Amino acid sequence: MDIVWIDFADPAFLNPLVLTLKVAGLATIGSLIIGVAAAYVLARWKFPGRDFLDAVCTLPMVMPPTVLGYYLLVFIGRRGVIGQWLQQTFGITLMFTWQGAVIAATVVAFPLVFKSARAALEGVGKQYENAARTLGLGEFALFLRVSLPLAIRGVISGGMLAFARAMGEFGATLMVAGNLPGRTQTLSLAVYSAVQAGNDGLANTLVLIISIVCVIILMATSKLLQPRF
Repeated sequence: MDIVWIDFADPAFLNPLVLTLKVAGLATIGSLIIGVAAAYVLARWKFPGRDFLDAVCTLPMVMPPTVLGYYLLVFIGRRGVIGQWLQQTFGITLMFTWQGAVIAATVVAFPLVFKSARAALEGVGKQYENAARTLGLGEFALFLRVSLPLAIRGVISGGMLAFARAMGEFGATLMVAGNLPGRTQTLSLAVYSAVQAGNDGLANTLVLIISIVCVIILMATSKLLQPRF
């Protein structure tokens, strides 16, 4: 396997790296906020349509990325339900922008946070929450001061997996944000471009870098989930 040395100050490498970290970081924050909120609702309350909502939240995990990209086009594309409104009202276009890449990565990474957070929250003993209620804590304070701290390891592990998944996102990002060097080209898209150009050495190097980062994250996640005692 051919490997080439990369000048880490070269914009051809530095720009995709910085963009990848920015997209993955923002996507992780977004998926953590939405995923933990959805996990808490489904873990603590029973209501009609709960199983359907759980299936919808899990769907991006099993659906082909290109199908997710198509759904995003329907919603945030220039003629989409939300995209057209944003364009006409605020002059905002999400297509072929790094913000669109963040939305695509958030949707793809969201189920990893959701499933991990829900499992962690369901593992929190209800006796602790009931004791907190008797002390006068409201539901929001209960979540912040009792449920979330007790489930924090599962939430963090989900966030780490979401970051790794967002770093490697390709299909939905390509459909929504395109592959514009210096603007929307992440490391995964840079690998695609290198392969298309026949630059196997650069592609191998980029793949190796991404693989090492993902392995480190997976090892850290496994360590985090090990029993404390």
